[in-house]
Amino acid sequence: MGLDPMVMSVVVIALAIIVLSVFFSFFPFMLWISALASGVRVGIFTLVAMRLRRVTPSRIVNPQIKANKAGLGLNINQLESHYLAGGNVDRVVNALIAAQRADIPLGFERAAAIDLAGRDVLQAVQMSVNPRVIETPIVAAVAKDGIEVKVKARVTVRANIDRLVGGAGEETIIARVGEGIVTTVGSSNSHKDVLENPDMISRTVLGKGLDAGTAFEILSIDIADVDIGKNIGAQLQTEQAEADKQIAQAKAEERRAMAVAQEQEMRAKVVEMRARVVESESQVPLAMADALKSGKLGVMDYMNLKNLDADTQMRSSIGKVNDSSKPEKE
Repeated sequence: MGLDPMVMSVVVIALAIIVLSVFFSFFPFMLWISALASGVRVGIFTLVAMRLRRVTPSRIVNPQIKANKAGLGLNINQLESHYLAGGNVDRVVNALIAAQRADIPLGFERAAAIDLAGRDVLQAVQMSVNPRVIETPIVAAVAKDGIEVKVKARVTVRANIDRLVGGAGEETIIARVGEGIVTTVGSSNSHKDVLENPDMISRTVLGKGLDAGTAFEILSIDIADVDIGKNIGAQLQTEQAEADKQIAQAKAEERRAMAVAQEQEMRAKVVEMRARVVESESQVPLAMADALKSGKLGVMDYMNLKNLDADTQMRSSIGKVNDSSKPEKE
């Protein structure tokens, strides 16, 4: 049995649509027509070769059309080589057009190098025409009188095309400006000098050439805000005095401990001497007994000695009673 003519027609139309879709997807015919209409001479086989090199033809042809209309004189090979290197062709072409309109000397090779270096070449051109204001964080510095001064500055910069490749970024500008503020405030004799003439910070910082080696050119440094902070000098003196006090207290405690130890040592010596006295006194009766035995001491002599000792004790007791009966002086 033959196939139905209606079914055959549908199959043929579907196959034709598939073939045309594959053809127009692989052969960018409409893009080639647009290029010819814009005056860009590019062959259809060149576009097919781009497909084979895994290059999106529209990413090359559309920027080429813009460059041709702007009169930049670029060719397809330059744009394709930059695309294969991982660059943004459209952004580079836009930057070249903006630089041409602003009368900024910028060639394709320089723009491609800036783009491959990871910087936004279009933004750099725009910053060259319209300078950018960078606001620094609050920078705290201490004048010679010990008063803390807090300064915030606004730095007006524009991009330096020649130093974009290898030049330092905004963080370096902010760090250098902060360093200049600290140096200027620190060299002031009084914080009042900074409050009266905040423009001296701008003059001093600008005179240091802080944009050397950076991708920017500093146009002006304006002091946005100046505030008074803590009395750092007095705080440091207070902390030093407290430290000296603690040191003195530690030394005094050390001397007290040594005195207490010496006192305990003297008490021990007193107890030792008393023990020796008691030991010596215990030898007296033995010596007297030995004297009596040997006849060196008579009985009457011994009785007179006892009477003298009893008289001495009686006189001592009477003296203690008299001392205790006397009224205390007010």
